Amino acid sequence: MKSGILVVHKPQGISSAGVVNRLKHLLKVKKIGHTGTLDPFATGVLLIAVGQATRISKYFLSGVKGYNAQVTLGIETDTCDCTGTVTHRAASGILAALNSDQVKDVVTGFHGPQKQIPPAYSALKHKGQPLYKLARQGQMIEKPPRPIDIMAIAMENFRLDTNGHPVFDMPVICSGGTYIRSLAHDIGVVLGCGAHLSALQRTRSSQFKIEDAVHFDRLGEMTSRDIEARFISMSQCLGFLPAIIADSETAGKVKCGQPLSVREAPMPDASFVTGDKIVSQDSIPDIRVLDSDGNLRAIVTPDKSGQTYKYCCVFNA
Repeated sequence: MKSGILVVHKPQGISSAGVVNRLKHLLKVKKIGHTGTLDPFATGVLLIAVGQATRISKYFLSGVKGYNAQVTLGIETDTCDCTGTVTHRAASGILAALNSDQVKDVVTGFHGPQKQIPPAYSALKHKGQPLYKLARQGQMIEKPPRPIDIMAIAMENFRLDTNGHPVFDMPVICSGGTYIRSLAHDIGVVLGCGAHLSALQRTRSSQFKIEDAVHFDRLGEMTSRDIEARFISMSQCLGFLPAIIADSETAGKVKCGQPLSVREAPMPDASFVTGDKIVSQDSIPDIRVLDSDGNLRAIVTPDKSGQTYKYCCVFNA
């Protein structure tokens, strides 16, 4: 079985763990997991790491995310989304006074770096327990605000739903760790009418987009070989990290985790592009070690002396 990242288009009604379990059965693998939960009611991009790729999941957990959200005004729920129990309904007069320009101004006001309080119903932990489990037991734990960045946000298609509540679409590009349902709730607070997230589609996770995804419903019709053919190699997935091309002798050393010097495997140029940033050699991130065929053999980082490398991961052939 090959290792790599599979981009899955998750439908409504199944958990991220459910997608992993289905693929574990189809592929008959032991090492498999996702790189960031998508709620059961939400759809869209879910990254599945298979085999040795589970060891590089950390590189995508905090990656940029893209969403198409739907926000319903006038109703608050305990989960801040459509799965929760209604805790507040705005008076009809308050809703009637809303207009699209007012809503647009509030929504776009959330653009930029800020701090966000995570929802009580989330997978974050408190004393070893997920918050959502504590919330279901009546313990509503409020975590301290966390820094996030809303890089792009808009209000589109303002309208009334079938129940007469104002609804709008909200495309968002944001940093990892941003809760869109908390964002919807906070917009409702600023507007003074309350709000909740009524639909959500993840369109992007790190560099992986929904156009790259295979729909979950198709997986059952595919052979394991067909599914493997959709894997994105570990080297390609980590293309934002600088790379060293190792000759056969050096690759042999790396395979065995033997000491590796900068003289044997020179560092990349003094400056290079990683993601959207130019990084100086003084702050080099992790480095891929590739063999002559482009396969990922290891991830290393220079030690404090700058003369040798420390191994972060070593991968089997």
